[in-house]
Amino acid sequence: MTHVETPQSRCRVAFASADVTPPVGMYHRMWGAALHDRSTGVHRPLAATALWLESADGADRQLVIGLDHCLLDRAEIDRIAARVAAATPLRPDQVHVALSHTHGSGFLSRSRADLPGGDLIGPYLDRMAETCGQLAAKAAAAARPATLLYGTARCSLAAHRDFPDEATGQVVCGFNPAGPADDTVLVAKAIADDGAVLGTVVNYACHPTTLAWENTLVSPDYVGALREVVEGQTGAPCLFLQGASGDLGPREGYVGDPAVADRNGRQLGFVALAALEALPVSGTRFEYAGPVTSGATLGTWAHRPLDADALAGQARWDARRFVIELPYRPDLPTPEQTREQLAKWQAEEQAARAAGDTDRVRDSRAQAERMTRQLGRLAVLPPGKAYPYAVTLLRLGDALWVLAPGELYQAFQTTLRQRFPDAAVVVATVTDDWQPGYIPTAATYGRGIYQETIAAVAPGSLETLTDAVGRELDKL
Repeated sequence: MTHVETPQSRCRVAFASADVTPPVGMYHRMWGAALHDRSTGVHRPLAATALWLESADGADRQLVIGLDHCLLDRAEIDRIAARVAAATPLRPDQVHVALSHTHGSGFLSRSRADLPGGDLIGPYLDRMAETCGQLAAKAAAAARPATLLYGTARCSLAAHRDFPDEATGQVVCGFNPAGPADDTVLVAKAIADDGAVLGTVVNYACHPTTLAWENTLVSPDYVGALREVVEGQTGAPCLFLQGASGDLGPREGYVGDPAVADRNGRQLGFVALAALEALPVSGTRFEYAGPVTSGATLGTWAHRPLDADALAGQARWDARRFVIELPYRPDLPTPEQTREQLAKWQAEEQAARAAGDTDRVRDSRAQAERMTRQLGRLAVLPPGKAYPYAVTLLRLGDALWVLAPGELYQAFQTTLRQRFPDAAVVVATVTDDWQPGYIPTAATYGRGIYQETIAAVAPGSLETLTDAVGRELDKL
């Protein structure tokens, strides 16, 4: 091998960001075990970060908006897309809302309006959609020719989180030192033709679950400190995209101390910076330049400009959306069964409160919350025997972008990156919808793991999806 390629995309690019922190006192409870309902303060601001991507010939454009939220109802995603479309030349299907999945942002659904602080949710979501429209218009006006350069690094923040508790016979959702964990950090830096850094992208798979039920502060979790580190060095916005992290979470998590979230974020941030600093000048490749006689005969390498054909290849552009039918699991609970379980746990909670049993209150309240969320999921699943799962794929020069809903296990991204080793494969999950929820590997089913027990689709769905996406990427 006499040269090393750096994957690059030539297109028109712009970034824009804004603060979208909810008001203190708004409904915040995300964790079933939490005993609070309202937020009591702010750890770090929540951000909205827009990335405008436009083909070099102006024939197509896409917008990715990263939001520091855990889950949003599909109606909110559609509302944001419609607001962006009204403010820009984009169609709603060209707008992609990518959630960082921070569990410190709160569960912001209009269905929670009758809970403490829930009356603030609707007005906040309306303002956030308006902000997204303004960001999109700002980015559209600022777009200019640029190159996205891609690189990778390794970070040990993420760990496998299906842990067999031999003492109780359960498989719990927590740090498993013996489990496999994808440690790939994929970064991109947008460099304008005049050399200005327009922004960066950090794509990493790790549940933002550092802060859990004891935390009462609005927080982007580790993503906030990650952004601070990267933006402080580059002076430009940083877009975080959550990878396939269904079975991945931070080694140290489920705590109430924001300092731990900041430490986790700095760990990832410094790794991302190292990868960004290693990127070459755009429009070049690293080539063997020949021997030089010195005290030893030295082999020299140099960054040399790409030829016209290579540069033209970096401007290749294709975007497509396809739908694959993922069968529902045969034992999917019914709404009637779920309501019965909800009533049972609500009665348990009342009895525990009357007895002054705090631990039992926490447990029964958590179980009731599970049933409430299950009812919500069942209500929005499309009728029929299968879930119509929609994926957006982008071919941007040397890069393949996969924008996928739900929470996919890490095998999805590791398999795709093995299949396309010469491309930069960006995998952004929890994008454009949270449904159908978790999509675990087939081997995960039947073990009582939380992610599997609440999955709506049948075993084998992840493998079917991965193969289908691979075939579609082959076409690009």
